[in-house]
Amino acid sequence: MLIGTILRGKGSAVTTLAPEATVRELLGKLSDHNIGAVVVSTDGTTIQGIVSERDVVRRLHDRGAEILDAPVSSIMTTEVRTAGPGDNVDELRRTMTTHRFRHMPVVENGRLVGIVSIGDVVKSAIEELETEKASLVDYLHR
Repeated sequence: MLIGTILRGKGSAVTTLAPEATVRELLGKLSDHNIGAVVVSTDGTTIQGIVSERDVVRRLHDRGAEILDAPVSSIMTTEVRTAGPGDNVDELRRTMTTHRFRHMPVVENGRLVGIVSIGDVVKSAIEELETEKASLVDYLHR
């Protein structure tokens, strides 16, 4: 299965936040949208970084509550791995598992076109297995 197939099912909306937004604003976005990560972008199409719940928790532990008024640029990951709509979901799953991250922006022609979570990847694997099972059961009942 291709990453583009996942995006067609879930949609291509990506929540973004400007680098100068505060961590407090980030927490509001995460909560309001019930998501685990936000792409940091000045224009909604290019990626300056990505910041997750995990980043917030680690920085709160390291630096304390003053981090809440700091800009997200101070805690974001700047070396962001991305995937394309034509990339294989199995390879994405291996990459996410190996490098221990849960969200990957999807980029096409240099523009942000979606985001895929590990939950999306697992869901697609389950759907593939269910389809395969149904085909095998159908074949056996002929």
